[in-house]
Amino acid sequence: MADKDFNEQHEDFREYHDELASVAGDLLAKEREVGWAILVDAGWAGMEVPEQLGGAGATFAESAVILNQIGRAAGTNSYLGAAVLTVGLLKSLPHSETRDQLLTAVAGDDSRLSVVIGDFAIDGDRLSGRAQFVPDAVGAHRLLVITDSGVAVVPSAGLTVAAQPVVDETRRLAGVTADAAVVDVLLPFGDEPAAAVRALEDRAAVAIACDSLGLAERMLSATVDYVKVRHQFGRPIGSFQAVKHACADMLVRIEVSRQLVDDAVAVVSEDGDTGVVAAMAKSYACSAAVDVAGKAMQLHGGIGYTWESGIHTYLKRAALNRSLFGSPAAQRQRLARRYLR
Repeated sequence: MADKDFNEQHEDFREYHDELASVAGDLLAKEREVGWAILVDAGWAGMEVPEQLGGAGATFAESAVILNQIGRAAGTNSYLGAAVLTVGLLKSLPHSETRDQLLTAVAGDDSRLSVVIGDFAIDGDRLSGRAQFVPDAVGAHRLLVITDSGVAVVPSAGLTVAAQPVVDETRRLAGVTADAAVVDVLLPFGDEPAAAVRALEDRAAVAIACDSLGLAERMLSATVDYVKVRHQFGRPIGSFQAVKHACADMLVRIEVSRQLVDDAVAVVSEDGDTGVVAAMAKSYACSAAVDVAGKAMQLHGGIGYTWESGIHTYLKRAALNRSLFGSPAAQRQRLARRYLR
């Protein structure tokens, strides 16, 4: 759970986070698909990059605010793979000139990086292996490929990067294959490579949970607005007891999700042990988002099933989020193993 000091500090930044959420919401409302150059200009790409390297010097708590707003908008962009995961990975590595150059590039360069987690091996300066469902690899200039030997920096031109169609059209996922690809440079891990990779996977899981929380909040808001104006039998359907109960159930699911996600964000921001909190947030928030989006579609009636309503976009995004970086079942199994030990 988040410690008291972080919670107090988080309250101090509440006004800043609210302002950040407002600005991010306005930008995403103008255009659902936001290019990388716009993310760089807005300062989002370098949010967690140290100030001396051209970034904002913020923490994952600020990135979480943006991730939540992207979920609310069901936005299409490369923030997850090219910023949140890339910066998180690079900051976990020991200091080096190359690492700092890459962080500087993320904050202020039009070239884009992406992180690849899969089954890869290095033989000399050659990389072989494959990975599936890699976020935002399509269009990246260089890929940071995780191997047992370290993080291999490889030009995307030397790899096979193929877009993978998924149910959610707002996400950009790819399969990445390396067949004796030339490695530009190999960045070593610190003392505990396995722990660093596990922490990165937990960061990804919490990022997806933030997105799912945002889309669930948006679905509840849209549903409440709709049931206030939709009339049957001469009265708003929101006045019907069954509809009130359904909306209340949605709210309860969201409130529990928010608490779990806030706790997980706090631990990630403090570089703590993310194992339990990440699994709890990912499993619950992503399952809840699917339920809330499904209930929103039902409460909108016939119009909720039409293409024009847009609810299908959120439902499909929630369904994909549920599977990315560990399904609820996988996360619960992980929790069970920890408690059994």
